[in-house]
Amino acid sequence: MRNTGITYGSDKQKPQILQEFADLLPALTEEQRQALEADILQNGCYSPIIVDEELHIVDGHNRQRICEEHNLPYTMAVFEFADKLEAMQWALDTQKGRRNLDKWELGKIALKLKPEIEARAKANMSVGGQNGKPNEKGCTNSSNLSIEKTDTRQQLADSVGLGRSTMNQIMQIDENAPEAVKQALDKGELSVNKGYEITRKLAELPEEEREVAAAEALEYEKAKRELAGRNAEIDRRSKIANLYCKAFEKSILLDVSEENVRIWTDCCRMRENEIADSAKEAREIAGYFTKIAEIIEDKILPPGYFDEDGDDGDYEYDEYAGFAE
Repeated sequence: MRNTGITYGSDKQKPQILQEFADLLPALTEEQRQALEADILQNGCYSPIIVDEELHIVDGHNRQRICEEHNLPYTMAVFEFADKLEAMQWALDTQKGRRNLDKWELGKIALKLKPEIEARAKANMSVGGQNGKPNEKGCTNSSNLSIEKTDTRQQLADSVGLGRSTMNQIMQIDENAPEAVKQALDKGELSVNKGYEITRKLAELPEEEREVAAAEALEYEKAKRELAGRNAEIDRRSKIANLYCKAFEKSILLDVSEENVRIWTDCCRMRENEIADSAKEAREIAGYFTKIAEIIEDKILPPGYFDEDGDDGDYEYDEYAGFAE
């Protein structure tokens, strides 16, 4: 791959669209598309559309589409690629870092490269024109002996940065899983490992039973996720409650007096700047407790809980001092 240095304006040349390139990556979400459109409308299409020497768009389909919709000018930069596979791999490498793609999405992209990887491997095996067959003297062409058999699965994995075992699972799912399992993976409701596990178990059943079994397996996984989500929320709430309890327990133990504050600063050998920082932190902490009191009074306790005399039966309440026994 190399940048030829040739550029065209959209007023001079029109690029061509190949579906293999246009469909290589997942479509932008509506939010992503709107953000890109807003940026182009405000700042113009400042990044060139990358095209090959035949003016097929390799990278920049979304930008080009938005510019055409709004009749905005754009620039095309011409790159030279050895073949379609190199162009597709370059587009993938360029875009992959900008997208938050999960393993399943990456695997599906890799599978789109499979025909080109296999075509290149076939071309490489044809070097010398004899495909490893003995020549008329009974000798095998030495150039073919140096060509190792292509490991397509490893190349697919490498093309998107996945492990070989993960790529194997994705290929098995793609070939054998019921459509419901693939849809669940598309929605992010299953991991590749779980999707492969379900697919492998379904393969042991008669074909006519697989769709029903897939639906049951997906429902079971959904229930597990919901339970895990509830447990996580219980755990989160417990941690917050414990933190607040500890904060109040520790603060109540403080006997605040000038003597005790001096003991603290002296025993900790605080320098003057550290004492000043401690004073700032103390006021920040006081602000936290003041905020807690305001939320309790304004949002949690019922309106009118404190009467005009500030007596609720158990506590005395002062607007400035707060609660007191």
